[in-house]
Amino acid sequence: MGVMPVKKLIVTMSLPMMISMLVQALYNVVDSIFVAQLSENALTAVTLAFPLQNLMIAVGSGTGVGVNALLSRALGERKFKRADKAANMALLLSFCNFVLFALVGIFISGAFIRSQTSDAEIAAMGEVYLRIVNGLSAGLMFQMMFERLLQSTGRTVQSMASQLTGAIVNIILDPIMIFGYFGCQAMGVAGAALATVIGQTIAALIGLVLNLKTNTDIHFSFAEILKPDTDVIRKVYMVGIPSILMMSIGSLMTYMMNRILIVFSTTATAVFGVYFKLQSFFFMPVFGLNNGLIPVLAYNYGARKKDRISEALKFSFMLAVSIMLIGTLCFHLFPTQLLGFFNASEDMLTLGVPALRIISLNFPLAACGIVMGSIFQAFSRSMNSLIVSVCRQIVVLIPAAWLLAKTGVVTNVWWAFPISEIVSLVISVVLFRRLYDEIVRPM
Repeated sequence: MGVMPVKKLIVTMSLPMMISMLVQALYNVVDSIFVAQLSENALTAVTLAFPLQNLMIAVGSGTGVGVNALLSRALGERKFKRADKAANMALLLSFCNFVLFALVGIFISGAFIRSQTSDAEIAAMGEVYLRIVNGLSAGLMFQMMFERLLQSTGRTVQSMASQLTGAIVNIILDPIMIFGYFGCQAMGVAGAALATVIGQTIAALIGLVLNLKTNTDIHFSFAEILKPDTDVIRKVYMVGIPSILMMSIGSLMTYMMNRILIVFSTTATAVFGVYFKLQSFFFMPVFGLNNGLIPVLAYNYGARKKDRISEALKFSFMLAVSIMLIGTLCFHLFPTQLLGFFNASEDMLTLGVPALRIISLNFPLAACGIVMGSIFQAFSRSMNSLIVSVCRQIVVLIPAAWLLAKTGVVTNVWWAFPISEIVSLVISVVLFRRLYDEIVRPM
């Protein structure tokens, strides 16, 4: 962390996570591709379920971000007992998150889906999907945390192996459980959900084994797990809560966009869902870069190495923007082919092609915002990231989409995305320059 050439370190830390997050994107994308073969209503049901499913991921991932930052900084400062305490509290918090969302899945999923649609078939399928993915979310919570622990200590290849195995299991089981191959009962949307949680559970078990066998920088103790350390938990969530809120805002945004778009048609909502799945193939690698960058920045912040922090940021900006420019080109050149993966009807193509082309204009701008957000998280200034996300996804995007929807032309709604990204980028630059001048420049 402190001596390897910075560019090599960023690539070494980030590439496995970029690949693993691409694999993570396959969970939802593959589910949607296979579910779309059932019907457009089935695809819409999964789309309407996504905000609550994403909220669950936000809580698990945000908790992991807090653990990652605390653990990496403790190792950088050579406080090994604190690093062990952070690792043990990570497992306790993962279990608590599972219990919370199991209850949400059992008691809230039905009302959540019905708040977005009055179609009985769509509502029934969405409720079944959510009850399974939330009620059996232990695999997801522990998978994400075990991967974060491996990432925090630089063992990104092992983290990738865990996630890759889970995704492959999901891809194999999806068609078998959805359509009923090899003697398995055809379960439709429920089969997609079960395939997902089975893959996540297997990935969690592999992550546990890899941490026990290879992660010598941390040590688990069952007795320590059962003894909550309020100081460690507080510090985890000082970083983690803004990250959770930042991702949760995405859930609120998709929920509100679903409600705006479904006024036009269920097809418009399905198009938005397809876009969200497809964009993950470009956003997830950049988030993987972000996740690899955070411990590098945190370690060198603890070690007070200004030059390495500056070099890491410059290289990451260049790499992130390059990835997103490729995404914009793909969405502009091949929108019909991309929508075709989801068994798109002529109506969906008519709505979807301009949607992909318009929304993807904001990709390079988003890349800059994500990289600037990494230094906020690494330096325990995650509130800055929260401010930017609130402005981008709630304060600007939703009112703009609502006003554009009043024109009665659904294509106009998509322009809300580039508009909100421009505003949020200006805010990101102001906050980034202030932090850099206060902390990094004086080092």
